[in-house]
Amino acid sequence: MTEGQRTADSAAPALELREVHKRFGPSVALAGLSLTVTAGESFGLVGMNGAGKTTLIKCLLDFCNTDGGEIRIFGVNHNLTAARARLAFLPERFNPPYYLTGRDFLRYMLKLQGVAYSDDAARGMLHALDLDLNALTKPVRAFSKGMTQKLGLAACLLSRKDLYILDEPTSGLDPKARALLKQRLRELRSRGLTLFLTSHSLADVEEICDRMAVIHRGELRFCGTPAALRAQHGTSTLEAAFLASIGVADAA
Repeated sequence: MTEGQRTADSAAPALELREVHKRFGPSVALAGLSLTVTAGESFGLVGMNGAGKTTLIKCLLDFCNTDGGEIRIFGVNHNLTAARARLAFLPERFNPPYYLTGRDFLRYMLKLQGVAYSDDAARGMLHALDLDLNALTKPVRAFSKGMTQKLGLAACLLSRKDLYILDEPTSGLDPKARALLKQRLRELRSRGLTLFLTSHSLADVEEICDRMAVIHRGELRFCGTPAALRAQHGTSTLEAAFLASIGVADAA
């Protein structure tokens, strides 16, 4: 059964959050947030620094406990290890073990995912992301920020999952690499796989995502298509619509 078939055969949403609450002491990180991502869609999460995006992902992946609400991944409670079997995740601050070579890192990550390592597939993915093939034999400590990001993306995309959760995936990438990554993400969407990404680049969100959500101070301010967000606030640009959605008075 192919990736796309596994996703298409699932009647449950890829992600479902119902009234999720999270506090850190007196600070409210998520205030009863509800969100649904349909299997097979590309979904973008946007907000200012500290809005709650990374906290949402940490709760989703069971990296931290929620204070209330329910989260399901393909219909499975997020607290169960099985819920994460069908996803791959790339954190914003990605730091692979510095002593491994690029090949060692990919081989190790794919082994954890139960996927056989193929040198041909690894080389093809590095080429697709504009990462020099010498990265396979170099130790990670010699990588630049951009090279490290590409290596993490390669590990995710080689895992052949149904859901990809990417926290700021274009961070540290040059214009060519950003363009190649976006092309790769569109290919995944065309194969019926699910993308859930955060980004500070609203242009990237508008280009890649079917729908998007705006969160501000832990609250959901908008969920729908980028065009619907512009229409809701009567703006010609997504940037102006975003500012209006978080209450910036002179957004127009």
